Amino acid sequence: MISTSDRRYSRRDTVLFLLCLGLSFFGLFSPVTWGRGVADTLRESVLFPLVWLQTRAEEGRTSRLRFRQVTLERDSTAYLSQFLPSLRAENERLRQLLRLSRRLKTGYLSAEVLHQPQAMDGRTLLLSVGSRQGVVLFSPVIAPEGLIGMVSSVSGNSSVAMSWAHPEFRVSAFTVSGNAFGVVAPSNEGRNGEGALEFRGVPYRDSVPLGTLVLSSGLGGVFPKGIPVGTVIGTVREEAGWERVYRLRPAANPGSAAHVLVLAGTSQTRDLAAAFPSDSLLDAVRLDSIARLRRIDSVAQAVKAARAARRDSLVRTTPAQSRTPPSAGQGGTPSSPMQGGTTSGPPPAPKDSVP
Repeated sequence: MISTSDRRYSRRDTVLFLLCLGLSFFGLFSPVTWGRGVADTLRESVLFPLVWLQTRAEEGRTSRLRFRQVTLERDSTAYLSQFLPSLRAENERLRQLLRLSRRLKTGYLSAEVLHQPQAMDGRTLLLSVGSRQGVVLFSPVIAPEGLIGMVSSVSGNSSVAMSWAHPEFRVSAFTVSGNAFGVVAPSNEGRNGEGALEFRGVPYRDSVPLGTLVLSSGLGGVFPKGIPVGTVIGTVREEAGWERVYRLRPAANPGSAAHVLVLAGTSQTRDLAAAFPSDSLLDAVRLDSIARLRRIDSVAQAVKAARAARRDSLVRTTPAQSRTPPSAGQGGTPSSPMQGGTTSGPPPAPKDSVP
């Protein structure tokens, strides 16, 4: 038997069902404007908490998506920024190489230093140009800083360059001031594992100060004149009465060279000093001027010290002359002209006698 409460609940459900069915028919067949108004009213009143929760959930999902996108962009930017210094350095080096090629005004071939696929001598470089591009044996290889080496072997589309670190490398050179000539060769006494050069055959009477730039002299017909080779940083040894050997810091580093220029044609007979107005030349001139100024300052200081010493000696002798004993005419026996004395001033006044 169905109880009264159950019957009451069933009637309520039936009434709610009929009410919802009527509202649905009303919403279906009512004008569109009425339906939108009713929907807006329900959304702003009864359904407002649900709409607020839906909005917050959508914002959270969008924020998570944007956060993930920003994180990916940040990681990509951080990854690319790791290569930014190297890209800037490569760009600056290519600009320097382009400026050097414009100043050369002679035949040259631009080459790229290729990655060596197999173990080779670290004192040689594999270049991307060969005989088909016009490279011949003993062609000089230069960088914006100075001399790299020369071509030692040539194939069709590639060549091998001997750097200045090779034991067989030699170049005739002279100082930028022109007072010393010699031969530059690789040194076996590099400091801290770094390569170095030696300026050999310099006459003992010709001393080369530190910081002097050494250029190729053009003798021998291989390397043109005026290419920076290195800077004097010290003395290796001295042969008494015969020669001095100086240590040079190389102008160009073959290990960091990614692009070089291979000189071709009749460039060996040209003077390339004007093509290298680099900082090394300016530094050499600046160091030379600084040395001259220091010598002038040292001479001026020596003159000033001599004058000060002379002034001090005069000051010390002047009080001694002022403390000399009085002459015979002042408090002593008066000197007569017959004794070689001279009278100066009036005679002393007589003392007052006491009565």
